[in-house]
Amino acid sequence: MKKWLVTLFALVMITSVVAGCSGNNGAASKGNTGETGSSGNSKKTEITFWGDWGGEGQKQFETMVDAFNKSQDKIHVKYVLQQDMITKFLTSATNGGAPDVLFWDRWRTSLYAPKNVLHPVDEYLTRDNISKEDFYSESLTELSYDDKLYGLPLTVDARALFYNKKLLADAGLQPPTTWDELEVAATKMTKWNGNKLETAGFSLGDLGLFNMYLQQAGGQMLTEDGKTNFNNEQGKQVLEFWDRLMNKDKVYKVGFESGLGEGQDAFVTGKVAMLYSGPWMLSTYNKYGKDLDYGIVPPPVGPNGDKGSVMGGFGLVIPEGSKHQDEAWEFIKWWTANKDNALLWAKTSLNMPGFKPALEDPFFKDDPQWQPFMETLEFAKIRPAHPGYSVMETDALAPNLQLNQQNKLSIEDTLKKSQEQGDKMLKDNEVMK
Repeated sequence: MKKWLVTLFALVMITSVVAGCSGNNGAASKGNTGETGSSGNSKKTEITFWGDWGGEGQKQFETMVDAFNKSQDKIHVKYVLQQDMITKFLTSATNGGAPDVLFWDRWRTSLYAPKNVLHPVDEYLTRDNISKEDFYSESLTELSYDDKLYGLPLTVDARALFYNKKLLADAGLQPPTTWDELEVAATKMTKWNGNKLETAGFSLGDLGLFNMYLQQAGGQMLTEDGKTNFNNEQGKQVLEFWDRLMNKDKVYKVGFESGLGEGQDAFVTGKVAMLYSGPWMLSTYNKYGKDLDYGIVPPPVGPNGDKGSVMGGFGLVIPEGSKHQDEAWEFIKWWTANKDNALLWAKTSLNMPGFKPALEDPFFKDDPQWQPFMETLEFAKIRPAHPGYSVMETDALAPNLQLNQQNKLSIEDTLKKSQEQGDKMLKDNEVMK
């Protein structure tokens, strides 16, 4: 979601390959049904791994699959690229064609675990003495529902503040650590030529970051009983901050980045001096920003010193309909709960692995670009695990925030309407059918 890979994937159109399971020689797996591996060795159980990463992402997955297949002689994993993967997965869950391992955007867990289409892995962790302490607790929470864990984290990510070193130095400033410092820096780095904005001091183009700002203001998106929790002083502080940046300091204007033209990255070209982004952009900026000298710091704190960022990332899960759940677990465990293999994944994909011991490696510890993200992950929070949260954020909050940013809706009305519409959507979607 939102990763540098998405840009690359959009350039590659790959025909989906649908694979089914057949054969009759499974060992220690549900259904006792097996398949031969590509080598023709009938002793191997073949399992399918579904994902929706094509292009470079597919090559990265296949690197891990090949490494696993070569590491032992009992299981053979086959990666199957799937377009519209979730729809196909839900269909397969009812017709007996489910994959054995699924690449999983973790936030989906609260949506689909109630449908009983995912297999809990708690017993596997206990049996194999895998410590939950080796993973970020927030990422495990995002993979859980009703006190059951449904997979292990494959990647973790969080937003941090990217800044243009030259523009900041020219302004005579240090990287901002507070909202006030961010406002000062953004104002000084903004350049207008008459009515034309030439350099935006700070990007305000991503309204989906409201959650992060709300945390920095000391708030949270939902109450414990599942209602919206932003029509309050904390929500007002966020929108007042945005209003100052947009309308008083004029560090940004609506649509600025999209108006630069297709293929133009505003940060790479120096048109945006600061923005919030994630580790998925490191490879892109390093590759295409040859003249870009940039730094990264954790997100500045809010008015009362509160920290905030949103943790995202992916996991690997086992469908309830898998015929080879034990073998699927062996693959997931090998990839996500082993330091060497998690590190291989990190170096292959340039993603931050979900297995914390791998982050102690010099690959991460000795590279200053990774440090701000590692610091941020210590306090980053996942999105609320409510079945209706994504609908509320997308269909109730975001449209009203957009109207507010366009000066078509007051701060008070923005929060009030978002609350009214959001609470209704949360209630209507509190139980997934």
